[in-house]
Amino acid sequence: MQGDPLPVKVNKLSSTKTQLPYDYYFLSYCKPSKIVNSAENLGEVLRGDRIENSVYNFKMREEQTCQVVCRVKLDAEAAKNFKEKIDDEYRVNMILDNLPVAVIRQRRDGQTKVYEHGFRVGFKGKYTGTNEEKYFIHNHLIFKVMYHKDLETDFARIVGFEVTPHSIAHEYKEWKDKDTQLATCTKNILQSGTPPQEVDTDKEIVFTYDVTFEESDTKWASRWDTYLLMNDDQIHWFSIINSLMIVLFLSGMVAMIMMRTLYRDIANYNQLETQDEAQEETGWKLVHGDAFRPPVNSSLLCVYVGTGVQVFGMTLVTMMFALLGFLSPSNRGGLMTAMVLLWVFMGAFAGYSSARLYKMFKGTEWKKTTLKTAFMFPGILFSVFFVLNALIWEEKSSGAVPFGTMVALMMLWFGISVPLVFVGSYLGFKKPPIEDPVKTNKIPRQIPEQAWYMKPIFSILIGGILPFGAVFIELFFILTSIWLNQFYYIFGFLFIVFLILVITCAEITIVLCYFQLCSEDYHWWWRAYLTAGSSALYLFLYSIFYFFTKLEITKLVSGILYFGYMLIGSYAFFVLTGTIGFYACLWFVRKIYSSVKID
Repeated sequence: MQGDPLPVKVNKLSSTKTQLPYDYYFLSYCKPSKIVNSAENLGEVLRGDRIENSVYNFKMREEQTCQVVCRVKLDAEAAKNFKEKIDDEYRVNMILDNLPVAVIRQRRDGQTKVYEHGFRVGFKGKYTGTNEEKYFIHNHLIFKVMYHKDLETDFARIVGFEVTPHSIAHEYKEWKDKDTQLATCTKNILQSGTPPQEVDTDKEIVFTYDVTFEESDTKWASRWDTYLLMNDDQIHWFSIINSLMIVLFLSGMVAMIMMRTLYRDIANYNQLETQDEAQEETGWKLVHGDAFRPPVNSSLLCVYVGTGVQVFGMTLVTMMFALLGFLSPSNRGGLMTAMVLLWVFMGAFAGYSSARLYKMFKGTEWKKTTLKTAFMFPGILFSVFFVLNALIWEEKSSGAVPFGTMVALMMLWFGISVPLVFVGSYLGFKKPPIEDPVKTNKIPRQIPEQAWYMKPIFSILIGGILPFGAVFIELFFILTSIWLNQFYYIFGFLFIVFLILVITCAEITIVLCYFQLCSEDYHWWWRAYLTAGSSALYLFLYSIFYFFTKLEITKLVSGILYFGYMLIGSYAFFVLTGTIGFYACLWFVRKIYSSVKID
C-alpha cells in the first residue's frame, strides 16, 4: 500500500580484488540507534553475509529528495579504513524486500540493461591542475524503486532496486539533524558543479539520499531476471556439444572392446579358433586367477570409495533440488546449507559401500575402516578450513566463521555424520560378501615387462584429461560465480555436464583398464581409482591458470584463501571422479571374467 514502510537492509562489503568480505559497519557509515542482525541460515554465515538494519527507511510510493541521514567526522582510523576499501574496490551491498541493490551498466549492444551488484564505496581522482590523487566517497545515493501495481487494488509489489551513487561535498548553514537545509540541494535538485566529497582525516561527511518510485511492467515472479541475465548461452551449448563428442568417441571404444571380447569368447566356446586367435589367447584371460586378488592398502581404498559415494550422493541430490528451483539465488545461502546437510546425511551410504567392499577383500577390521571413513576426508577438509578461517579472522573480515558456527559444524559431523557412517557400515558388513566370478590362485603370477605407455604414471595422467575436458568450459562459469560475485543459476546445463562427467569417467577407466589387463598387468584396483581421479589434478592446474588470467588478487591472504578453497574443491573432485571410475571398472572386470569359460 502507499505509505507502507520499506526498511533497507545492509549486507557485507565485498571485493573481487581481496575476496575478504567485511561488515557494513566496519566503515564509519551512519548507524541506526540499535543494530539488529537478521536471522541467517548456515549457508549465509559460511559465505560471510551479515544482514543488518540500516538508517535508510523509505515509504512506499512516496518520493524523497535530498534526505539528510547524518554527518560523520572522520578520525585518522576511519579515513584510513575508507581509503583502503576504496583502493581495494569494495562494493556496498544493500537489500530491499530480498532484492540486492544494483547499478546499471550498459551492455555493448545498448539495448538490454545489465546489473552490477552493489555500488562502489568511492573512487580515486585528481583535482584539475594537480597531480595528487585524492580519495572521494559516494555519500549521496539516488535510489530508484520499481514496483508492479495490481490492476484491481492499490497494492503494489517491489520488482527492482537500483542506485546511482554520487559524491557531493555538502554545505549547510546550521545543523538540525534530519531537517538541515543543505545549500548544495537548492530546489531539491542536485546542483551541477558541486565538488565531490573528499575522504581525509578531520573531514566532515554528510550522508544524503533521494528515492524515486517507478511503475514497471515486470511481474513479481520474474523480478530476478535482470540480475541473472547471462550473455553467453551459446557458450554453454558449445560446451555441451563438445563434451558429447568426447562421450560418443569413448562410447564407441567401449562398445568395440565389449563386442571384440565377447565375440572372441563365443568363438572359443564353439571351438572355432584359428591359428591367429590361438596366438591372441594371451592377454586378459591369462590373468583370470589374479584379477580379483585384493590390492595393497585395501582398507584405504575402501575408505576412499566410501567417501566418494558420499560426495556423489551429495552432488546428485543437491542438483536435483537446484533443478526443481529450491536453490535459486533469491534464497541466499540455500545452496551452501543444502550441501552441508546432505553431506552429513549421506554418511550412511559411505559406511555401507566401504564395508561391502572391505568384506569383498576379506578384511576383518571393519571398525577401523569405518572410523577412517568417518574421519579421514572431513578431517582433512576441516583442518584446511580451520587454517583459512584463522587467516580471515586475523584480517577482521566478516567472512570468518564465528566460533558458535564452528561448534555447530562439529556437532553435525560428530553427532549425525559419524553415527550414520557406523550404521551404514554395520548393515554393509552383515550382508554376505560379494562373490568373485573366478577363483584366485594361491601364488601371484609374474607381471611381464610393460611398454612405456602402459606404465602407471603415464596411463593415470592420460586418463584425467578427457573427464576434465568434458567439464572445463562449465567450470569457468562456476569459478566466475564464486570468485567474481556473479550469480550461478543455470543448473540445467550443470546437470547435463555432470551426467557427461560421470559417463566420461566410467568409460575412460574401462578402456584403460582393458588395455592394462591385456598386457597381463592385474593391479587394476588402485589404477582404476587414480585414472579417473587424476582429472582433479587438471582442475587444480586450471584454477592456477584462472587465478593469473582472470583475478586481480594482490593480497597474500587472499591468494592463500583462493588456493586453499580450490585445493578443497579439487580434493572433493578427486574423490568423486575416482569413485565413479572405480565402480565402472569393477563392473567391467566382473562382467568380462564371468563370461569366460575357465577350465
